[in-house]
Amino acid sequence: MRCGSKCFLVEMEIKGEKQIKPVTARTPANARKTIRLEYGAEARVLSVVEEKKKS
Repeated sequence: MRCGSKCFLVEMEIKGEKQIKPVTARTPANARKTIRLEYGAEARVLSVVEEKKKS
């Protein structure tokens, strides 16, 4: 994990199935980039939301 990293919940669609995957990244753009590198062009990113920690 890098300094300043946060956990983002990425909602994506792969082959017609919606999935939510937690990704550790510095920015939402970095989270999208991580998903594209892992799943390729077939993954369509629908939303990226920062995961809130429960107190």
